[in-house]
Amino acid sequence: MKPQAIYFKTTLGGKELTFETGRLARQAGGAVTLRQGDSIILAAATMGGVREGTDFFPLTVDYEERMYAGGRIPGSFFRREGKPSTEATLIARLTDRPLRPLFPEGMRNEVQVVLMSLSADTENPLDMLAINAASAALMISDIPFGGPVGAVRIGYVDGKLIVNPSIPEMEISALDLRVAGTREAILMVECGAQEVGEDLMVEALQLAHREIQSVVDLQERMAREVGKPKREVELKVLSPELIAQARASIEARLRAILDQPYSKENMYGGIAQLREAYLEEAAAGVELSPEQAAAFGAAFDEAEKEIVRDRILYEGKRPDNRGIAEIREITCEVDISPRAHGSGLFTRGETQVLTLATLGTPKEAQELDNLLETESKRYMHHYNFPPYSTGEVKRLGGQSRREIGHGALAERALVPVIPDEKSFPYTLRLVSEVLSSNGSSSMASVCGSTLALMDTGVPIKAPVSGVAMGLIKSGDRYVILTDILGAEDHLGDMDFKVAGTREGITALQMDIKIAGITPEIMAEALERAREARFSILDIMLETIAAPNPSLKPHAPRIETVKVPVDKIGAIIGPGGKNIRALQEETHTKIDIDDDGTVYIASTDGVGFEQAKERILGMVEVPEIGRIYTGKCVRVTDFGAFIEILPGVDGMVHISQLASERVNKVEDIVQVGDELSVMVTDISPDGKIRLSRQALLEGWTAEEAREHDNANRKKGSSGGSGSGGSRGGSRGGDRGDRGGQFNRRR
Repeated sequence: MKPQAIYFKTTLGGKELTFETGRLARQAGGAVTLRQGDSIILAAATMGGVREGTDFFPLTVDYEERMYAGGRIPGSFFRREGKPSTEATLIARLTDRPLRPLFPEGMRNEVQVVLMSLSADTENPLDMLAINAASAALMISDIPFGGPVGAVRIGYVDGKLIVNPSIPEMEISALDLRVAGTREAILMVECGAQEVGEDLMVEALQLAHREIQSVVDLQERMAREVGKPKREVELKVLSPELIAQARASIEARLRAILDQPYSKENMYGGIAQLREAYLEEAAAGVELSPEQAAAFGAAFDEAEKEIVRDRILYEGKRPDNRGIAEIREITCEVDISPRAHGSGLFTRGETQVLTLATLGTPKEAQELDNLLETESKRYMHHYNFPPYSTGEVKRLGGQSRREIGHGALAERALVPVIPDEKSFPYTLRLVSEVLSSNGSSSMASVCGSTLALMDTGVPIKAPVSGVAMGLIKSGDRYVILTDILGAEDHLGDMDFKVAGTREGITALQMDIKIAGITPEIMAEALERAREARFSILDIMLETIAAPNPSLKPHAPRIETVKVPVDKIGAIIGPGGKNIRALQEETHTKIDIDDDGTVYIASTDGVGFEQAKERILGMVEVPEIGRIYTGKCVRVTDFGAFIEILPGVDGMVHISQLASERVNKVEDIVQVGDELSVMVTDISPDGKIRLSRQALLEGWTAEEAREHDNANRKKGSSGGSGSGGSRGGSRGGDRGDRGGQFNRRR
């Protein structure tokens, strides 16, 4: 029997969303496709059993980006999808973050949500569809879930906020705000912005929360009409009595540790010793089973969490004894690496990040192979979080999802201030190395990146700083924390990262561990973050007040030359021969755009000038009356052929070689000799007539032509006088150059 599809429809920002279930992936716990325009995403949610020894909720969210969705074949060697792209990883993270807090506390069953692109048009992005589809799949599944979650994007174009904007609208938008939440509150925020003010951001957040209500309503209806009964699962929840006993036992001792002068090592070391002592006391001389030991350990952790949170919430005491709005001590340095093109070291408390900058040619921009319309990007930020930064020993491998996410956030924060390619024709790569971590390393990366860019001499539009805000909330009571520690992030309810200039916000990211927060709390957090950002900027600018006026001596200098499009082939040459030789001989890097813009990069001013002169020579058009010094490339009985420009030669008739009569051409010039000549005539078919005699006699081109014509009328011996461009044989063919030879597309 043919599977029957069931459809549910709603609108978001005036655009129709169509949820479908019942036709695809019927063996999954719950499966939904979501369509907007011709963009379609499939979400399938499935629950397994309890993973043995697991003391956390094992939720996995994966996004499978399929190139067929956009009618494309993967660009990899194997022509199939490999490891997830950066964009795919970010969409998976974006989907995971608002879902995770809504599962029952103590749930240990494995849950997997798989998202897959089925169709991708050029109008409707897939990321917000992914969150909505994943939530809908969970809602109709047999998996316990406290949703639904609705998600929406907000743009800002021509002074107006736009709900659910298209991809073309986003290209001109000053705001890219992505929000997910429940009916009551906001759960997740991800944002890039062009220095947007706090008031506008709050307005956009409130609008987003209102708009997701229709999606929430529809998912609740889907659950009622086609949802499966929820499975019973065992929840690993500690008894309140056991937690209370642990608290009573450790509170006085833990408070004594927390009241000591703070360092991460001392606090964590003291807590570890206290934990060990508590477990010994709990055993009371009896050997505990692994299950009992785990229960007592978990009770200790919960008691510790309660005590730390209560101290903050009711006493205003943070683990490091700072004030609620106080920023940790900050130091900044630049010019750390003598060979990197720029570097900045930013230290905030026990968090330290070194960011190093490298400048490259336009050809070195990153080529993207995903479903986005963007084919390349010239500004990249990479983030590395080695195990030693937290005093741990772990296997080094590829970038984790966390590293990719933090790198993307720092990159997004700086994009609005990076100069455009026209004014600064470089590819930029920044790498943030986290050397020590105790909270807010991503925002330290933003600050370190600003220092590195300014040290490099990149003319950024404005410096950017960032800070992470936290939240402790119990009932209606809450405390917002400025510049959170690792412990405050771990034990708190919110990690709210804010980056921007003095003019406004450039990036936001918020993760929530509770069932959401109100826009009012977010507005207060934004204002506190603004004050903190400005204080941090003041300290950064004491170290370096403005971008260095010039690049480092070993950084490449890139200048541009404009050439006619039809001359590009002559520069590149057959199979890239000419451009390779030019780069080797002048020690430069050369890129060419399709519009005829030539980028010349060199650390040597002499090399640049040589390359520029050679390139201009390759594309120069001979002019009548102009004098050239060229090389003799061929000798005949009737004259000599002189290469006056690369690939372009003309003929000096024997009668024009000297003031006196010349019996033999070789008496005046031989192959390989240099000769100064004047262009006296260019025929309609491009043959060039040259004269050396005109220079010796001081003639004009007209006078030289008259004498030349007179000699020809006297019947002077000579040949056809052929000459002209040899660009077809020497300059190459444009179809020959291939993408590998510094051609930018």
